[in-house]
Amino acid sequence: MDDTELIEIINALPIAAFGVDTNARIRAPNAAAQDLFGSDIENRNYITVLRQPSLVTAIETCARDGKKVKAKYTVTRETFERIYEASVTQLRRTGMVLVCLEDKTPMLEAGMMRRDFVANVSHELRTPLTALLGFIDTLQGPARGDQAAIERFTAMMAREAHRMNRLVADLLSLSRVEFSERQLPDTRVRLVDVLHAAQSSIADPAERDRIHLNLGSAEQGEAEVVGDVDQLRQVFNNLFENAIKYGRPDTAVEVHLSEGESDIYLRCPFYRIEVRDQGEGIAVHQIPRLTERFYRVDDHRSRELGGTGLGLAIVKHIVQRHRGRLDVTSQKGVGSCFAVVLRKP
Repeated sequence: MDDTELIEIINALPIAAFGVDTNARIRAPNAAAQDLFGSDIENRNYITVLRQPSLVTAIETCARDGKKVKAKYTVTRETFERIYEASVTQLRRTGMVLVCLEDKTPMLEAGMMRRDFVANVSHELRTPLTALLGFIDTLQGPARGDQAAIERFTAMMAREAHRMNRLVADLLSLSRVEFSERQLPDTRVRLVDVLHAAQSSIADPAERDRIHLNLGSAEQGEAEVVGDVDQLRQVFNNLFENAIKYGRPDTAVEVHLSEGESDIYLRCPFYRIEVRDQGEGIAVHQIPRLTERFYRVDDHRSRELGGTGLGLAIVKHIVQRHRGRLDVTSQKGVGSCFAVVLRKP
């Protein structure tokens, strides 16, 4: 194999790769390797470039014994860390060592997300289950025959059971949304119908909390999008419900519908539906995490209000399925604005 063939092979690889010759010099780094280590690494000593004992040792071992060796290589920057699996193989005809680095970060992050998800679900279910078991033990023991205690504890048991039911329903809903995320909707939907349906579904809690939901300009017009009517209704039901839960009593939740010719991110004509509350607001550093599963700004208050921590995660995935985006702004002490931006047909 001559140098030209080696360069062609390494450049054809979809991952970072380079050779190390018998003089410990880096040869033929492909574009991905140059992005990772720098554009000036060719002909430099590999030890001065890599600087991590695990990979340096793997190359030395492979060059000495001729056996394939694997090692971990970590790249740390100010804002992120990436983990690579290095596969080190000797090219016997030339004695050169071929180093290939595969980015394992997405797979590791997915595994971590699964573990976190299981831990969070277990925690969310364990709390009401523990309460239910305690109430049952009390009713079977000290409170047996005490009618007042029975009524009080059964009411608490019903509340905890409803909480578990909401959690399971949201988990199933999130699973369905994620499953269908790559399937584009194909039905024309009138936004005013979706907003009216969502408004009707939260009429009782709005009245209870003395919060007026004002559709304003959103009640007018014939704005249409291509979408899934049930999922869009779920989006605005969740946003309206959150605005009512966290808004101040005797205030209004304002809904505003506007349109434009070119959204800065979608780069196409769009409709923007804003839901503004007059609540306590959200700290700036918390906004990027709002759509994470089980993330709550105020954990204790959210639990008291019946929140599962999954509502905005569901909203995010539905909006993504519709190839739109969710935009959140907030000011402490003033309120928050959740805006859904959807493409025009």
